[in-house]
Order: sequence, then structure tokens, then C-alpha cells
Amino acid sequence: MTETPANTPAETPEPTEEDIFEQKAVRLAKRERLMAERTDASGGAYPVSVPVTDTIPALRERFGDLEAGAETGVTAAVAGRVVFSRNTGKLCFATLQSGDGSRIQAMVSLAAVGEESLQQWKELVDLGDHVFVEGEVISSRRGELSIMVATWQIAAKAVLPLPNMYADLSEESRVRSRFLDLIVRDRARQTVVARAKANASVRQTFANHGFLEVETPMLQVQHGGASARPFITNSNAFDTDLYLRIAPELFLKRAVVGGIERVFEINRNFRNEGADSTHSPEFVMIEAYQAYTDYNGIADLTQEIIQNAAIAVTGSTLVTWADGTEYDLGGQWERLPMYGSLSEASGREITPATSLEELVAFANEVGVDLPPHATHGKLVEELWEHFVKPGLTRPTFVMDFPIDTSPLVREHRSIAGVVEKWDLYTRGFELATGYSELIDPVIQRERFIEQAKLAARGDLEAMRIDEEFLRALEHGMPPTGGMGMGIDRLLMAITGLGIRETILFPLVK
Repeated sequence: MTETPANTPAETPEPTEEDIFEQKAVRLAKRERLMAERTDASGGAYPVSVPVTDTIPALRERFGDLEAGAETGVTAAVAGRVVFSRNTGKLCFATLQSGDGSRIQAMVSLAAVGEESLQQWKELVDLGDHVFVEGEVISSRRGELSIMVATWQIAAKAVLPLPNMYADLSEESRVRSRFLDLIVRDRARQTVVARAKANASVRQTFANHGFLEVETPMLQVQHGGASARPFITNSNAFDTDLYLRIAPELFLKRAVVGGIERVFEINRNFRNEGADSTHSPEFVMIEAYQAYTDYNGIADLTQEIIQNAAIAVTGSTLVTWADGTEYDLGGQWERLPMYGSLSEASGREITPATSLEELVAFANEVGVDLPPHATHGKLVEELWEHFVKPGLTRPTFVMDFPIDTSPLVREHRSIAGVVEKWDLYTRGFELATGYSELIDPVIQRERFIEQAKLAARGDLEAMRIDEEFLRALEHGMPPTGGMGMGIDRLLMAITGLGIRETILFPLVK
């Protein structure tokens, strides 16, 4: 009997739609046969359960060092998806894959299972099927960890074929059919694990600093907490329009007013805006608020959160991206003033006192498009992105933003015309933002009124006046530092992947 290596690449082209249609018809016929022949023991094509006693990863951990041809005398019962199969006269080979990508070879021989069972294997088992096997754990003559099958059973019949296991799926196919991506591609499974590790690390870092995790409403009678266009829905029960939240900020601040002085939420947000390599209409964000600190203290915490997450995912703050590039998230990150860095990079002094007319003229001069409803702050930020952002290579906190683009932030304690806000840039994109929070209810109302004026002029991203939030502030909110960071973008910074790769099931058109 000649053994065929279980992981030999298949030299077969991708099936056409006609091929898939024909394969589905054949597989459905096999399903009908299995259902017709089912018994309480066999369960047909879809048994309720199979008597698994072991897992493929555990067997690989226990017996991974067996010498070629070794026998263990240990009987194991496992199930997995068939990702490779070759049938020869008296011996059939299959590779079974577990959910984490671990594999083991199943060897189905005439001597071990008998002629009828071997023939059924050949006739009924296809690539993609989930199969249960029980038998002795051995190492084949080629050194492949295997189960010499004594009994087997279909655990779930696949009526559609798998894609080619040895050819890359297109990015579009990966995001539209993530379930296939997870079966075929190690990187897809690793990204899911990385995200889980990062989330666990984030929670642990917050716990180490005494933060409490809470949940705030996704459906809100008024959107707020960020400058973004919301999704609108309608409640039949309340007979009113509601908004999917664009941020949890105003509710988390209510919690701080109520005495939860260190609070965070890992929350799902929705913004009715464009989608690209760094933006998704539905995304996950961390927001956190800490009483009796400011934007400097919250920057220290944010750096610690990110560095701990990198270590949890990769074992180091020196991470290697998907394209092989190394990126250093370690050390102390630079804190760069927005106005000072813009003036230096552009060769023209720009300050909070620079007029809107001067900024418009300069933007036209250097070819920077004017943002809709241009204000001093919006133009300063556009110019900064044009001149400074492309030169940032290390993680950098960009400090002290224009006052008119930051309506929820405290004015700078010593620099007129700016607020105590930072944006953290890594890998060329904004990863997080942090504030010394505005806690004066009188000034907050004035800021909301200015935002309402912008909304009245057609700015769809402007905030509205939130009377309930103002009432909470009027009961007294302690000095507080706050931050927000995208979990999807955190994974992008650690792995080097695009946002649609870091989201398990991204929204696609």
C-alpha cells in the first residue's frame, strides 16, 4: 500500500459555476442516500452528535513527536472537516482540519474497516464534509500523525464544494464569505484570535487601573458625542425616530457624574459615512473616562493599553505586519503640537489667531481642498494632514486642537484658542483621541449652540443641543480625562491589515 502525503497541494483549477452546480447535485444525491439509510447509530447526513473524546490540537500536542511508523496503542475519537482526500484501492487517506486549523491524517484501510465500510467512504465522503473517525493514533511511514480508522461516520454533509485550499481567495471573496476564508486561510483564523487577545488585554489593563466596564444605549433619542452623520431608525413602540449611536460619550460622562469615576465601554458604533481602508460604517470602539486626570494622564494610559495589547497578540511591542514590515510600538511616544508642527512643516506661521480668510487663501495656494462648511479649525486640520501627517513614522500624540472642531473639550489652560485634545497617529492613520473633558455646563451649552448653528446651515455632522446631558453636567462632573480608540484600528496597528480584514464580518455592498 502506498501512502499519499495528506497535505499535498491539489493541482486543480477553481471550479466554474457549472462545475459547482453539478457537484451540488451529486452531493445532494449522497445526502439523500445517507438520509434514506440512516439509523439511530448512523444519524444520516446530519447526526445530532458524534462520540468525540479527543481534539485534533490535543492529539498533536501529545503525539506530535512520534517517529515515522510508530504505533501508540492509544485509541482516539475525533471529528474534523475533510480538506484533502485521496482514495486508492485498499487504502484511503484524508486530512481532517479542526476549527483552529490543526490537522490530522485519517487512514481508512480495507483491513481495518472492511470492504463495505471502505466502499461507503469512497462513495459518500467529499471535501468539505465533517467526518468523525475513531481508531489508533499512529505515525505513518512518512511521519504523518494519523488515526488508523476502525470506525467512521459523517458528522455533517457539505453540499457545496470548498474553494481551492491552496489558492488565495480574492479580498472581495474573503470579506463576503468569511466562513470560507476561515476554513482556507491561516491568517484569517489568526486575526480572530489576535482580536480576542487584544480585547482581553484591554480589559485587563483597565481592570489593573480600577476601571469599571459598563454598557450604554445603542438606540438614542438624540445622537451626540462626536461629529458624525448618524443612522436613523424608527421605534414602533415609542412612535418616534431614534438614532444608532455614533459614540457613547455623553452617557459615559453621565456615569462619571453619578460617581463611577473610572469607567469604560467596548462599544459598537454606527456612522453613516464613507467606507475605505480605515473606515467602516459599523465599528467597535473603546471609550474611557477617568476622574481627576487630564489629557496627559489619559495619553499615558492609552499608550500602556496599546503596548500591552501588542505584547498580548505578538509577544513584543516590535510588531511584524502582514507584509513583513516591522513597526515599533515600544518606548515613549512623541507629543507634537498641532499648530507648531504645521507652521514648521509649511514654512508659514499659523496660530489660533490666523484668520479664516488667510487659511482659505493658503489652502488654495497649496492645493488643499476646502472642507464643507469651512471653519478656522477645519482648515487648520486639513492643512496639518497635508503638511505633517505624511511625515509621521513613529506613534505620535498630536496635541492641542482648534477650539471650534472640539465642542466637548476643555480650553487649554495656557494657550488661547485651542483645547486640550490629542489625536494618536500610528501607521499613517488616527488610532485614538483623548481630551481634558469640558465639565463647565455653561460653556458646554454655548458650544452646543454654536454646533446647532452649523447644523442649521446644513452641516450634517454637527452636534445638537442635548438638554439631558447638560442637566447632568449641572449636577457637577469632576475634572476628567477621556479617550476613544477603535478596536478595529488597534488590530490594524498591530497586524498591518486593512480594516475589512480586522472585522470578522464587515459590511459589504
